[in-house]
Amino acid sequence: TLEAKVVILGSSAVGKTSVALRYIKNTFSPNGTSTIGASFLTKKLIVDETVVKLQIWDTGGQERFRAMAPMYYRGASAAILVYDITSEESFTEMTSWMEELNKNMSEDLIIHVVGNKIDLESDRKVPFSKVLDYCDRLTLIVNGIHEVSAKENQGIDDVFFEITQSLVKKLNGHDLYKTMTTDIYQNEYPTSTEKSGCC
Repeated sequence: TLEAKVVILGSSAVGKTSVALRYIKNTFSPNGTSTIGASFLTKKLIVDETVVKLQIWDTGGQERFRAMAPMYYRGASAAILVYDITSEESFTEMTSWMEELNKNMSEDLIIHVVGNKIDLESDRKVPFSKVLDYCDRLTLIVNGIHEVSAKENQGIDDVFFEITQSLVKKLNGHDLYKTMTTDIYQNEYPTSTEKSGCC
């Protein structure tokens, strides 16, 4: 059995808890509450005949928890950096998390960037092309870029499956740094004008 710690980072109200709960329990609460500090959930799955136990850490995004963050991401095998496609500020905040990981973590950390809330496509403020450009310019390797909806259960499983696949490949001695995946569902909601709750 391969055990791996996966940490979810990003600013407040981007839907980090919603992403974790959608994957682990297949549930969604439109009235999400802010995570205090951090909580973790576990999920066991089999990928390429390897049993993998993911320990998924959901961290509080509020500024007052920022100083505690290193305690949560220390020892992580993978990081999911979440932003909200309807919030330019959340994308900027995500880039500061990226800088922090760059300074404090080893180069073999698996990193996936996730834009949540594609069900609110009509309110989009962060073009996918901007995210691609940003990740291309990084010295840090980003292993995957995704756009998802925790609310509509779009693309969530793919994020965690790809991370788990990378963990298994790494365990088996494969080089992860030659490929980057991009998963986008941005054309799913071209005419949506509905407003909905957080996350």
